[in-house]
Amino acid sequence: MAIRTELSLRLQNSPGALDRVCQCLTDEHVNILALTVESGGTLRMVVDNPLHASGTLEEREYAIEQRDVLFVQLPNDPGALERAARMLANADVNVEYAYGSVLEDQVMTAIVVGVEDAQRASMAAGI
Repeated sequence: MAIRTELSLRLQNSPGALDRVCQCLTDEHVNILALTVESGGTLRMVVDNPLHASGTLEEREYAIEQRDVLFVQLPNDPGALERAARMLANADVNVEYAYGSVLEDQVMTAIVVGVEDAQRASMAAGI
């Protein structure tokens, strides 16, 4: 488990809003590692260079929020996510949200987990 910086911003409710953010990051050679878009238009993402990404997006007048999240790499097998969730639960860590995906033929997956205090959660869970 690693601690990564998640960037959050509000997308306009219009066609192409996500594309504009993705194009902006592509132009700057920033790789998006994980993302989710909520129904209210909030985009959350973990990128390979959050400092450069946030600066670039702020230059284009996006309001960026940053927070530490857990970036959990797990084997792609039944029960892997449950084991990680149990470790967090046993450490009394509340999961506020999570997102991730995996291709079926890959051996590993990555899950982003939002918690109140990522440093404490990582230490308490021992991962």
